[in-house]
Amino acid sequence: MKSKFLTGVAAFGLAATAFSVTAAARDNIRIVGSSTVFPFTQAVAEQFANMTGSPAPVVESTGTGGGMKIFCEGVGEDKVDITGASRAMKESEFKACMEADVDSVTEVLIGYDGIAFATARGGVSIDITLPQLFQALAAEVEIDGEVVANPFTKWSEIEASLPDAEITVFGPPPTSGTRDAWVELVMEEGCQAFPAIAALDDDRMEEVCARMRTDGPFIEAGENDNLIVQRLNADENAFGIFGYSFLFENQDTLEGERIGGVGPSIETIADGSYRVSRPLYVYIKNAHRGVIPGLEEFIAEYVSEDSMGDYGYLTERGLIPLPAEQREETRDAAEGGEKNLGFNS
Repeated sequence: MKSKFLTGVAAFGLAATAFSVTAAARDNIRIVGSSTVFPFTQAVAEQFANMTGSPAPVVESTGTGGGMKIFCEGVGEDKVDITGASRAMKESEFKACMEADVDSVTEVLIGYDGIAFATARGGVSIDITLPQLFQALAAEVEIDGEVVANPFTKWSEIEASLPDAEITVFGPPPTSGTRDAWVELVMEEGCQAFPAIAALDDDRMEEVCARMRTDGPFIEAGENDNLIVQRLNADENAFGIFGYSFLFENQDTLEGERIGGVGPSIETIADGSYRVSRPLYVYIKNAHRGVIPGLEEFIAEYVSEDSMGDYGYLTERGLIPLPAEQREETRDAAEGGEKNLGFNS
């Protein structure tokens, strides 16, 4: 899983100079973004505050899409410094940043994460394939060679060996990077098993493969993954979709289900045998470096070996570390303020 971006040289420009005059009015770091990245950033924020005695960074879980929108609003003391993301920045988001003079950004790949398909311990259990997940959650599916509105209400209607229980799945909204990754890794992969869908023209096939159902079995549960955890504990027949880190932190009450015979774990995500895994990022607004107090030190802590190394404290929260050589490259880019975000156009 490689970044989509090209590497260049940092250039802060006039916006940074003008910003430096007023930034001292704020003494804490402001961070938004992905609910999946949130617990990792929060852990770094706590460690940073304990080590330095500085005000703790303010970390807000807004979802990946929401975080990108806030991050790209501009440069200045009233704007955020960092956003977390469970997918790479989109070209449309990059353009929005550029239009608001956020023209020097460092992308930092912090590690990897799986997307868990989970349920309450002691509840209904399942071993399911990507095509079966597509059939359960897509707005339209293939039936007898035709693409029709999804008629399935029970798992056993898809395949007799699956549980004879109502399909109830809590998942993230469209603004979530977890939703984007689930669509790419599960829905779009699963739909390829159906000839009638594959025969559609490209635009129509893309729509069918990506569109989640809205008739009840799939329930958007907002950006707060803890709410999904609570709902699973209240309904033993329900399943949830969220970052592996939340499963890791709630192993006493939840268990990850197998997809294609493989369940989510640190080992299966790291070796790629668990199919539903993705990279995690933070994006740093370079114009705020050297201006917002503590920002450089916070970045250094985030990419330190104590934080994101093989035995770093973020692994205790469920982060799957980068290989050692890649960590060094990431650390150099993050601390050096490389302007490594741009698109071919």
